[in-house]
Amino acid sequence: MSLEQDVAAARGAVDALEKACAPLARHFGDTVDSRRLRVDVARLRDDLNLLCGAHARATHEPFAVVYGDGDDEGIGGSGRTRR
Repeated sequence: MSLEQDVAAARGAVDALEKACAPLARHFGDTVDSRRLRVDVARLRDDLNLLCGAHARATHEPFAVVYGDGDDEGIGGSGRTRR
């Protein structure tokens, strides 16, 4: 399978999981566990977006050259303060 097919299959599986968990969450109401289930499914979707979007993002970061890796350690480096 191609990458696009694998991504589509994974997204479909997350969609199916979300649809399967929705009735359970309604049965249990707004409990800690049902909220956690919803958050976990949302995190799966976010992780999939981050993982699969990494290829597209690498070609569309015009400021990556200017800002490097984005770490600004300031004066004296990370965790150090000026006296």
